[in-house]
Amino acid sequence: MADLTLHEDPRSGNCYKIKLTAALVGLPLETRQYDILAGETRTPEFLGSVNPNGRIPVLQIGARFLPESNAACWYLAEGSPLIPGNRFDQADMLRWMFFEQYSHEPNIATMRFWLHFVGEAKLSPQQKAQMMAKRIAGCEALKLMDGHLAQSGWFVGDGPTLADIALFAYTHVAEDGGFALSDYPAVERWIERVKALPGFVAMA
Repeated sequence: MADLTLHEDPRSGNCYKIKLTAALVGLPLETRQYDILAGETRTPEFLGSVNPNGRIPVLQIGARFLPESNAACWYLAEGSPLIPGNRFDQADMLRWMFFEQYSHEPNIATMRFWLHFVGEAKLSPQQKAQMMAKRIAGCEALKLMDGHLAQSGWFVGDGPTLADIALFAYTHVAEDGGFALSDYPAVERWIERVKALPGFVAMA
């Protein structure tokens, strides 16, 4: 496999899920760090050579660049047990990864970013007006996860998959966004199972 470099901000859960995937499958991964709050992903150099969308993470594979965190995780995990062999289980895994990007991350990750890194006092009136809706939607996502995990140890099948990695990244730090994980005991038990996986690395 070509040399791998992750263009990242280590505070980002989307970046962390790629590092966690690489660690769990035993692939070496270099990192190049950017401060998104300082606009370092909006420079002409970054836009011209890394990602014209001005966002991270981006997984660099040799001379090629792959944006979008879940796509990068799939690339790293292909051929490993993190991607099930069964066709339905693969689709079910993707279902949870889409759920993470559409229902989970836009609410839980955004609240974490606003409260933990920006600060409520510095939010715009528009952002403050969105907080209640994002909190409600985030709680609904955690409740759905908790219901599933109360019946199953993992999101798909009998072991960890990319669905677990994708959802773990922002769930385990959800309290930074004002979400009480103690309200979701099955999620808390699942978090400890993920942390106990061989090769697990903590978020920076």
